[in-house]
Amino acid sequence: MGLINALEIIIPSLISIISTYVLLKWWIPKSLLLGFKGKDMNKYGNPEVSEAGGIWVILSASISILTYIAIETISERDFGILHLLATTQVLILSGLLGFIDDILGWKKGVSPIARVLFTIPIALPLVAVKAGYSVVEIPFIGPLDLGLLYPLVAVPIGVVGASNAFNMLAGYNGLEALQGISILTFTCLFLLKKGLLDLIPVILPVITSLLVFLFFNKYPAKVLPGNSFTYGLGAFYASIVIYGNFERFGILMFTLYFLELALFLRGLANGVYKENFGIPQEDGGLKPPYEKCYSVTHLALKTMIRVKGKATEKDVVNFILMLQILIGLVGLWFL
Repeated sequence: MGLINALEIIIPSLISIISTYVLLKWWIPKSLLLGFKGKDMNKYGNPEVSEAGGIWVILSASISILTYIAIETISERDFGILHLLATTQVLILSGLLGFIDDILGWKKGVSPIARVLFTIPIALPLVAVKAGYSVVEIPFIGPLDLGLLYPLVAVPIGVVGASNAFNMLAGYNGLEALQGISILTFTCLFLLKKGLLDLIPVILPVITSLLVFLFFNKYPAKVLPGNSFTYGLGAFYASIVIYGNFERFGILMFTLYFLELALFLRGLANGVYKENFGIPQEDGGLKPPYEKCYSVTHLALKTMIRVKGKATEKDVVNFILMLQILIGLVGLWFL
């Protein structure tokens, strides 16, 4: 695309910031009145806070991306509008399905398998436009031509896998938002390094929306993200990785989520269907919920207790953020 026009970044980002802020300011008190509230499980006494705030992040980001597409269309630039519209559809669809999941809720008995099956339609827009390239870079393997298996199998697996993976490492104030900001920021830096500038104006409005959400979601949170947030962000990231054909970097950035899956499977092998939450203490500390580690959050809890003698919710979030930043730096340096 060459030099990025300032308006293509400023206008969508401003729309993202303003709409996210206004919608969340409205939603937080309104949701409590409507009964959209959940327990903050890492606080002593489990106080109730506003829930499902992520849908407004997804909506604001989608509107901002569509604004960018409109600017590019008016400018009569050929920039792959079909694939970007498909990416936006993925974001909206995943957010909507996540919001429905928030309404039904794990409290009302939606099984984990049903949740995974529930997210399969998220990939359909990318399948419909045959997004991406059949030749992909696989870590430790190199280039691999998947042919028709790419749009029909690899794309759905990638989108559904990423949306569900992002939903696994969650449950602490600010964790999901900071993970999203970190992953997307390092992705922008990677794209700058490689000279792949087309996707940066699409990613930046999502980052700005996440920054506004973090203002309300940081410790102590006024609003929780919900599945609309995690499904939406995971599916969006898979979409841009597929569109930009940088699967190797994208897979690397999800290293913590692969570790989370491995620890989750370890729990199942031991007869434990794990929860990420710690056990809140009166002094504001958290204790590990299990003797063994079945989540990256449990690993963070035990590490901070060994280092500091006590672990707090902030400690867990900061520890995981530092790991994610380290992974991002490795990706920028070696890929």
